[in-house]
Amino acid sequence: QVQLVESGGGLVQAGGSLRLSCAASGGTLSSYAMGFFRQAPGKEREFVGGVSTNGDKTYYRDFVKGRFTISRDNAKNTVYLQMNSLKPEDTAVYYCAAGATNFPDYVIIGYEYDYWGQGTQVTVSS
Repeated sequence: QVQLVESGGGLVQAGGSLRLSCAASGGTLSSYAMGFFRQAPGKEREFVGGVSTNGDKTYYRDFVKGRFTISRDNAKNTVYLQMNSLKPEDTAVYYCAAGATNFPDYVIIGYEYDYWGQGTQVTVSS
């Protein structure tokens, strides 16, 4: 069973950057499409973006498009979320997730993921 661990969260001023890492154990991420979600206090968990198994395809929600970038290094069994131009409304717990797929260039858009990390807090001050 794949276990996911996020790291890299923290406190940053508006306009700053953070890079989240999502490392896997118990399985190889090269078999999974990956996604990032976030959940702000009092709100539902929302999909931020995803990347295909082979890394060739990505998808981003409009509210992060142009600011966030998802990449993966299958050799290191790690996926990254680079967050630039952060805004206070980006404050949330961020989760990574892995979803099995038979299609190497397929991005899972939505909640159909099989494994989830524990989350890492990102706080953006104004």
